[in-house]
Amino acid sequence: MNMNDVAERGLVLLGCGKMGSAMLAGWLRNGLPPHAVWVIDPHPSDWLKQQGVHIGGELPENPAIALIAVKPQMMKQALPDVKRLGNGSTLIISVAAGTPISTFEAILGDQTPIIRAMPNTPAAIGRGITALIGNTKTGNDDLDLAEALMWSIGQTVRLDDESQMDAVTAVSGSGPAYVFHLIETLAAAGVAEGLSEEVAMTLAKATVGGAGDLAENAEEEPGQLRVNVTSPNGTTQAALAVLMDPDTGFPALLRRAVAAAAHRSRELSRE
Repeated sequence: MNMNDVAERGLVLLGCGKMGSAMLAGWLRNGLPPHAVWVIDPHPSDWLKQQGVHIGGELPENPAIALIAVKPQMMKQALPDVKRLGNGSTLIISVAAGTPISTFEAILGDQTPIIRAMPNTPAAIGRGITALIGNTKTGNDDLDLAEALMWSIGQTVRLDDESQMDAVTAVSGSGPAYVFHLIETLAAAGVAEGLSEEVAMTLAKATVGGAGDLAENAEEEPGQLRVNVTSPNGTTQAALAVLMDPDTGFPALLRRAVAAAAHRSRELSRE
C-alpha cells in the first residue's frame, strides 16, 4: 500500500484538533486530494470547513487508512465510528497518547493491522518527531506508509517493542515541556543578573532554539559541540561545573525527571 492507494481508497481522520489539523494540513500541502479525506469530528473548526474534505457523512467502504487522533479520554466514545473497519485491510494508525495497541485490538479485532504512533507538540510547526510501532498484522509496507504520513509533521523513528513507548513519552512526548521550562528558568536567571525581563526572555528563547537547530544540523555530536564552546577556565566552564555535577546537576535531575514521566506513563496505560 502507498500514497496512491490512500488517494484512491480514502483516509478517515477520527478527530481533528491541533494534532489532527497539523497532519491534515501537511497531507493536503503534499498533494493528498481533499476528496480522499473523511473527517469525523463533533466540533469541526472553521479552518477544517474550508479545506474541501468530507466532514461526517457516510465513510468509504474500505478506506486505506483510519487515523485516530482523539484524546485518550474520548477513545471509547469515538472508536465505534470506525469499528466496522476492523479485521480488514484498513490500516489503523493511532496517535492517542497512552492507549496501547491491545485496546484497539480488543475493540476492532485482533486481525486488524494497527500502528501506534507517538508524535510531540512541535508537530504543530512541522518540527515534531514521531515514534512508531506496529502489531503483528503490520509489515514494513505499512510502517513505510505510516512514516510517509508522519513526515508531514516532522521526523520519525521506529521502535523495537511497544514497551519502549513509555520511554518515548518521557523523552520526546513530555520533553518539549522540559525545554520550555529551561527557557523560563534561563530567562529568570538572566533577570537575577541584571537584565530586563524582555531582553532576558528574548536571549533565552533564541539561545535554546538556535542551539537546538545547531545540534540537529551539525556533523558533531552534542557532547563535542559542548566541548567546542567551552574555553578552559572560562565562563562556560564555570557554569558547566554546576550543571554537570553528577549529584545535583542535569545528569541526576533529568534522569529522575524522565524516570518519573516513564513511570507515570506506565501507570496511565494500566488505568
